[in-house]
Amino acid sequence: MSSNKRALITGITGQDGSYLAEFLLSKGYEVHGIIRRASTFNTTRIDHLYTDPHHPDTRLFLHYGDLSDASGLRHILAKVRPHEIYNLAAQSHVRVSFDQPEYTADIVATGTLRLLEATREYIAMAEDPVRFYQAGSSEMYGSAPAPQSEATPFAPRSPYAVGKVAGYWYAANYREAYGMYVANGILFNHESPRRGETFVTRKITRALGRIRYGLQERLYLGNLNAKRDWGFAGDYVEAMWLMLQKDTADDLVIATGETYSVKDFLTAAFDKAGMDWQEFVSIDERYFRPTEVDILLGDSTKAREGLDWLPKVDFDSLVSMMVEHDMELAHREKTLVDAGHEISLEGIAVG
Repeated sequence: MSSNKRALITGITGQDGSYLAEFLLSKGYEVHGIIRRASTFNTTRIDHLYTDPHHPDTRLFLHYGDLSDASGLRHILAKVRPHEIYNLAAQSHVRVSFDQPEYTADIVATGTLRLLEATREYIAMAEDPVRFYQAGSSEMYGSAPAPQSEATPFAPRSPYAVGKVAGYWYAANYREAYGMYVANGILFNHESPRRGETFVTRKITRALGRIRYGLQERLYLGNLNAKRDWGFAGDYVEAMWLMLQKDTADDLVIATGETYSVKDFLTAAFDKAGMDWQEFVSIDERYFRPTEVDILLGDSTKAREGLDWLPKVDFDSLVSMMVEHDMELAHREKTLVDAGHEISLEGIAVG
């Protein structure tokens, strides 16, 4: 399959970026991703997609760049000449945003502005139309009453959420002021085996595997009563793509319409291993947010009708998927430990 379309993804090495790259490659796209320069490899989630760029059939290309570097973004756009741009890059950990508020604001809010402005300049000389997807977040709703839809006023409760609200309005402003095709996707929580290990769902399933194989004794968590609308990241990236295939750009909530507490996720995960979480979990005040978001529950009626989109993976299947993956990962770690190897925090043998 060949679409002759080029897509540029910021944040391609993240959970969503990796699933989106897979999806677009399956559609025949040529996919370009922006990655930050680091002293260690940070491409684990997309290593299975990567091929030698010298090979004539290669359709995935990586470029060094950062949302803090406006001139670098302009250079990448001119080189890649994308038809679709997906802005997924962010400092996306809500709790960390309280510890790094300025950095979070610079990347999440101003970084979006830099990319929009670079895109506006590029469009003036582009040969083909360009469509822009801006990744919003359910955290923008914060303390707003549930269920939350496109009509619900934002009430952000963290520096991350404030940055995402700013990015949303920058995107809407560029659409209205310059006639650009810019769509805001307001995605509620979406998880997978590729979720970062500091996010609560993956923290739970990762610890469960390690506890089960004797590699870890306890799991420390914060607020167990917070409720979230959890879906599968692989389903949600399809919605991103569908949003850019419509004739007119729009702002859409993407969600399952069901909410579960952290305790519900914890219970479901440990039940699948035949274990009682209460024997292994302790509460640590350090993991509480200064301002908590009690409940997020998305109303995605508009997307379901306008995009003909429905989530395919339900809550129980999502938990099973993550538990099975992290049980296998812990089993491999245990095998290495028994063979005398030291294991890094990423589960890699280091000695």
